[in-house]
Amino acid sequence: MTSPSAPSSAVVLEGVRKEFSAKVALDDVSLDVPAGAFLVLLGPSGSGKTTLLRCLAGIERPTSGIVSIDGRVVAGPGVFVAPERRRLAMVFQDYALWPHLSVARNVAFPLAGTSRTKGERTRLVGDLLERVGIGHLAERFPNELSGGEQQRVALARALAADVGLVLFDEPLSNLDADRREQLRVEIATLTRAVGATAVYITHDQSEAFALADRIGVLNHGRLVQLGAPEEIYRRPASAFVARFTGLAGEFPVRVVEPVGRHLFRVTPLFAPATTLSARAVEPLGRDGDVRLFVRSAGVTLLPETVRDGLPGTIRDVAFTGRGYEHVVEVGLGATLAKVFSASRYERNAAVRITLDPESCLVMPADVAEESR
Repeated sequence: MTSPSAPSSAVVLEGVRKEFSAKVALDDVSLDVPAGAFLVLLGPSGSGKTTLLRCLAGIERPTSGIVSIDGRVVAGPGVFVAPERRRLAMVFQDYALWPHLSVARNVAFPLAGTSRTKGERTRLVGDLLERVGIGHLAERFPNELSGGEQQRVALARALAADVGLVLFDEPLSNLDADRREQLRVEIATLTRAVGATAVYITHDQSEAFALADRIGVLNHGRLVQLGAPEEIYRRPASAFVARFTGLAGEFPVRVVEPVGRHLFRVTPLFAPATTLSARAVEPLGRDGDVRLFVRSAGVTLLPETVRDGLPGTIRDVAFTGRGYEHVVEVGLGATLAKVFSASRYERNAAVRITLDPESCLVMPADVAEESR
């Protein structure tokens, strides 16, 4: 198995643009991925994340801009390096295994033509298959495997290539919840163990936060924010980022007064007698429409007998295994979703809720509307 000191690649994109006829799939995307980092590109369908991955892989040629891998320009003015010469491996959503080759021969495929001896190749393949939990399936063929087992073969094959960069094209989207969680852990652990740089695309926010060292959020072909998972969650650059990374609710409010550098006291329009504290994503004035964005992590559900907080009514409840998620109506047409509690509150029960200011974000309504 490759040691943690194996060579790894840094990825740099400079002003990358990709057009398909009249459609702009990537619009002036620039980013820098440190060697050994695990970058997750997060965005909805049509945001450009797959096109960006294909430009990195050499499957697509950028219309303009520069792509560099490990300090070498692989796409740019007058330069285009073929995929097989980019020292990268790719794990596809649909596995892309050779149907006529056994599991072991699929994993060994990238080793053909290398300087490793036959014995070394056999040991490496066996080690990789054991590490992804399918050593006992070495002689089976892809059509004899489940989806999760096939994706483990694809992961082992990518790691066998001994390259500095591994690209992941939504590899977990075809798996059920249990297998998805198991393989997510294996992808994170094994990719980091070999010291490779990873670029992974997904539309699943929880998957992105669980895997990433850094997250890049894409929308309409533009990179709208790049940062650590904590930064993306706590300090979203726009309403789009806030919405796409998970909200319990979004409401119009009126600014009452500033109470700190980034903290404001606001009044929700659905409860004009109530004031709440929230953080501003950008400077706020006293005039104009403002919207409040509430993260579910900042909502605490309390019995009706508690005096603090806003009054609410339970409209729905779902058991999640670790507890209960509730939908709470807090005003006419105003609800908070995914409100967690270890205790179950029944439908139509009266409750109180409190909101953590650090999980409440405010921004001007015109900015919020522009990012829809």
